[in-house]
Amino acid sequence: MQITVQLPDDLSRFPDPGGEALEQLVFEGYRTGVLSHYLGGQMLGLGRLGFESFLKEKQVILQAYEADDLEYDLGISRQIRANGLQR
Repeated sequence: MQITVQLPDDLSRFPDPGGEALEQLVFEGYRTGVLSHYLGGQMLGLGRLGFESFLKEKQVILQAYEADDLEYDLGISRQIRANGLQR
C-alpha cells in the first residue's frame, strides 16, 4: 500500500522530510501501542535488531520490568534450584 501525504514547504530544509515524518509516525504508533514491534520494523524496512536500535535512539523503553516480573523470575529460579536443574 502506498500513502501520499502533502507536507508543508518549510519542511524542505530537512534532508528527508518524508522519511522523518514516517519515523515519527512509527515512533508514536509504537509508543502508544498502536503498532507492534514487528509492524514498526516493517514500516521502516528494519529487522528486529535494527528496529531495537531505532527505539534506543529515540529513547523508548522496550518493556517495563516491574516488581511482579522480578517475583515471577525469582520463583522460576527457585524452582530450577530446587529441582537440581542448575549447574
